[in-house]
Amino acid sequence: MAPKVVEAKGTDLVHGDDHLRRGEDVAASIGVSTTFLSPLPGQGGASDYRNPSRHVYSRYTAQNSTRVEHILSRLTDGFALTYASGLAAGFAALMFFKPKRIAIGGGYHGCHSMIEVYRKAAPNVQVIDLDADYESGDLCWLETPLNPTGESRDIQYYADKIHKVGGKLFVDSTFAPPPLQFPFKHGADCIMHSATKYFGGHSDLLCGVLVVRTKEEWDVLQNDRTYLGNTMGSLESWLLLRSLRSFHLRISRQSETAGALVEWLQKIVMTPAGDTFEGIPGGTLIKVWHSSLQGKDGRGFDPRTQMTGGWNPTFSIQLSKPQFAAWFPHSLKCFTPATSLGGVESLAEYRASWDPSSDPKAVRISIGVEDLEDLKADIRQALTHLLKTEAKL
Repeated sequence: MAPKVVEAKGTDLVHGDDHLRRGEDVAASIGVSTTFLSPLPGQGGASDYRNPSRHVYSRYTAQNSTRVEHILSRLTDGFALTYASGLAAGFAALMFFKPKRIAIGGGYHGCHSMIEVYRKAAPNVQVIDLDADYESGDLCWLETPLNPTGESRDIQYYADKIHKVGGKLFVDSTFAPPPLQFPFKHGADCIMHSATKYFGGHSDLLCGVLVVRTKEEWDVLQNDRTYLGNTMGSLESWLLLRSLRSFHLRISRQSETAGALVEWLQKIVMTPAGDTFEGIPGGTLIKVWHSSLQGKDGRGFDPRTQMTGGWNPTFSIQLSKPQFAAWFPHSLKCFTPATSLGGVESLAEYRASWDPSSDPKAVRISIGVEDLEDLKADIRQALTHLLKTEAKL
């Protein structure tokens, strides 16, 4: 039985920054100034960068980025800080934790490349397998659900394992923002989101987010960010503030549609060769990867106990032939053939076209806010088209 799709609290998304509103504007104004008026003698300057009484320079704080961070903090049940991109946020986390070793396996290839950049400045840091034996000083870097398959990993298991030796658990929760998943409930020490994806939701901004448990940790990260210079831009912060107002509506719709579409796609997978399902010959679609299809693993982990607010809207499918997978995104009409995920438009990407480690028969699917039946019809016509034109591919 699928988890009930739960909406994030819309009141917090719309009013969580009301105490920071200035002036008479109902909608937040676009503010692009990098510098602000200095205080008069005796007035004092900014001291609390989380709740600034005034802004000094946008590398420290600015009106819209501060408002965004307060809303994200309410949404994620922690203390949120924004960055110029998801990878910038991940790099900041490494600077914060200063691990002796990083335990990681699979997931977004960009994070692996970013870790190698970090190791240029810290060459003694080792990268070990996610399931290796841990030691004091290790950082467990856990991505769940996993990119590109959308399969879940057991946060509590890795939290217990890393905490047993005094290490820290870092969770990349980009594929399952709240209310789908709350990693702090399962032992995470720090959470990362690429806000470029679901929080932004319109494919028009770059942003990363780190969420920590305490204000003291937030203060350290904020100071580091000031001098690393990886602050989110002012225009991007306005775009993100605008997008968060409707986040709860978008993510619940995307999650519900994805769950239903995966169930439908799995019926195609289960159709034997020689039979058809809704006009689609069996054997055309070989596999669907998604957290809803995992069931319990050998340790008893069930994604339903972790994905309590709905299923992740991004997943992957495997077609019968590489040429089908390569042409499938370009045979669709409701899905846009493009990279990234989390936007209001559904996307289909043949990742092997630029990531050689990817399955050559796999396509990653990101579900937007279109109607379910239109997405089904689009997939149906695309698969039919590929079969008819196979000789030309």
